[in-house]
Amino acid sequence: MRGWTGRPARGLRNAFSDAYDAAAPLGYPAIHHLTRPIRRAAAAAVDPERVNLWAGRGFRAARRAPAAEILQNLG
Repeated sequence: MRGWTGRPARGLRNAFSDAYDAAAPLGYPAIHHLTRPIRRAAAAAVDPERVNLWAGRGFRAARRAPAAEILQNLG
C-alpha cells in the first residue's frame, strides 16, 4: 500500500488504494505528507474508502463477523 506513504506497507484494500497504489511513486515521506489532507478529511467523514487502513502481520487470520460477536469472543 504505497499510495498512502510512498513506501510499501500492509493495509486493507479500499477505493483509494485500488485506484492509486499501482501508480504511486516511491517517495516517503513526501507522499505521506501529500495524502495527509485526504486522510484527515476521510477520518472526519468516517469514510473507510479514502483513509489508510493499516493491517498488522496477522490480518489474514481476521474473520468477517459483526463487531459485537468478535468482541464477545475475545474474553
